[in-house]
Amino acid sequence: MNISIPSILRGLGGKCLLNWALVFLQRNHICKSFLGVFSVSLAVVDTLLTLSVTALHIHADGHLLGLKLTRYHVCLLVQIIGEVYSALQWPVVVVAGLDHFSTITRRLKTTTKWISCLFVNCLLWCLVTLYVFLLSDFRPVMEEVSHNLIHQCWVFHTPQILQVATFLFLTLGCAVLHAVRSTSKNPPLKDQKTEQSSAHARRRVVHQTLNIFGNTWALFLFFLAVVLLLPVGIPAYLGLNIAWLCFLNSLLIAVVLCAVCPASQLAQGLAEVPSDSFCEWRFKFSLAAEERTRPQR
Repeated sequence: MNISIPSILRGLGGKCLLNWALVFLQRNHICKSFLGVFSVSLAVVDTLLTLSVTALHIHADGHLLGLKLTRYHVCLLVQIIGEVYSALQWPVVVVAGLDHFSTITRRLKTTTKWISCLFVNCLLWCLVTLYVFLLSDFRPVMEEVSHNLIHQCWVFHTPQILQVATFLFLTLGCAVLHAVRSTSKNPPLKDQKTEQSSAHARRRVVHQTLNIFGNTWALFLFFLAVVLLLPVGIPAYLGLNIAWLCFLNSLLIAVVLCAVCPASQLAQGLAEVPSDSFCEWRFKFSLAAEERTRPQR
């Protein structure tokens, strides 16, 4: 798709403002998870990108370190960053899902977690950037006109958002079906009462998880569906943003909770739910159900 350079600048500026607003909103716990650390790094990269594109556009006929600056460099930079953002979508989802799983199942010590998140975040940026330059089939698209006449840039759209959203919703559906089917099996007679109470608690976890996620993100889901169904598509340089990462954070938490169903730990307040500034992950259990779901000694 062709987008004018002023429109690119306005889009990047609006994205930076939204990014930093969401970082400020989550400032109390943003560095407690991989997605939080990645959000801060994305806000920094977007800010540097916006400043660079603005400088290149203003000083299109200037020189920097012996290199003549033209509007071709604006288009080239936007296309490269868009390709990097598109390539980051799936690795971010995988790493964030593993991070949430380790948090809920308590597989990683919290004292060293932020160090691990910072290291993985830096490694991910480096590997994806090397992949785009060395291994991918990315080829910049430039108009065959003089740099003085360039007013628009060819910008790739990102299909990864639709792929990620579809995959995660299918995974969430499979996790819900697995939880429901596993609770409908007939348990052995000697453990029937305990198994039935545990099955009831797992069903309540799944039901409450879906209610919390749906009630919080219903409007965003409608907006996302409308945007994804538009024939124009989402420009790659706008596809990876912190609003999208906040939605992914809640969706991944819902997927892991439905898949793991730590009912007894949640009932006793032992399970740790990852930080989420939008969904309030509070589960309600009756006292009788809580007593029945406690492990027998």
